[in-house]
Amino acid sequence: MNNISPKVQNQIGMLQQIQQQLQTILQQKAQYEMAVREAKRAQEEISDSAEDAVMYMSVGTVMMQKKKEVINAKLNEKVETLELRIKSLEKQEKMLQGKFEQLQTQIKSAIEGKSAPNAE
Repeated sequence: MNNISPKVQNQIGMLQQIQQQLQTILQQKAQYEMAVREAKRAQEEISDSAEDAVMYMSVGTVMMQKKKEVINAKLNEKVETLELRIKSLEKQEKMLQGKFEQLQTQIKSAIEGKSAPNAE
């Protein structure tokens, strides 16, 4: 194992980079999924409230009174945007997972191929 070729060492480095990228993507995806759940929960609360209920919306550092329909529309827009980001991250995740598995197979083959002649 100490005599791993530079090519295999490079592949192992690439494998580690892909693994880190996958972890980052999964973390971002989890954050977006949580934001979608929060926005949908807010929509449920809005729909359960009375038509004349006073509602406020955060605009930067200021809270502003807004109509129910305006807040609901903003939440719909937010959910749509987040869901598009999630789909994009899922595509990246799938692509990186494929690269990861392919590279893993190549490394395994290279290491097994190298160790087999030494065993004789």
